[in-house]
Amino acid sequence: MKKLNFLTLAAVALFFTACGENETTTKEEQQPAEKNGELLAVNLQTSKVDWKATHKGGVFPRWGTLNLKSGEVSVEKGELKAGDFTMDMPSIKVDPASVTEPGAQYLQLEAHLKNADFFDVEKYPTADFKITKVTSLNPADNVVIEGSNKTVSGNLTLKGKTLNVTFPAKVTIVNGNVALQAKFTVNRTDWNINFATTEADPAEWAISKDLEIGIDVKTAK
Repeated sequence: MKKLNFLTLAAVALFFTACGENETTTKEEQQPAEKNGELLAVNLQTSKVDWKATHKGGVFPRWGTLNLKSGEVSVEKGELKAGDFTMDMPSIKVDPASVTEPGAQYLQLEAHLKNADFFDVEKYPTADFKITKVTSLNPADNVVIEGSNKTVSGNLTLKGKTLNVTFPAKVTIVNGNVALQAKFTVNRTDWNINFATTEADPAEWAISKDLEIGIDVKTAK
């Protein structure tokens, strides 16, 4: 069982990826931005959330996907102003290609991520991100997505807890449609995802607390 837990936690370390250069700023919940201007629905077929997780030092990476359940953004004077996205937590998938160790089974990892040790999807079937502010990117900021041009802040809700995160993003508006791309890292324990964080067992201390989230959202006008 310890072996399974060790491999599984590797899987969780992404629900968001762990790289120092794409860490976010995290603080208390803020007031969501008002949806003024034109409202655009998110295209659920072409939008996605990627996740990736590792043990400390980046070993045993796991990655996969998460579906969006709904989403909407507002555009005013050619600029993204507000928006919110709801993620379908039971849709968490582990990419089989990320599970290569003998005896490791990706379906077991998926089941573990869904239970109360991690995201407890039966009790918390959705997670939310609500934009609180969009500003021009500071040229001095480190970016992960090439072409990033904005700094986005938003309230991220996981397991019923909400914190505000800030990260660089690439925002483009072409023919009236919006595309938002970003990757950012958070500490999962900030949202009370605390499995294997006591570091009391060798099978646990090596598991990273960092989570990487990759966002690729497009609207369908």
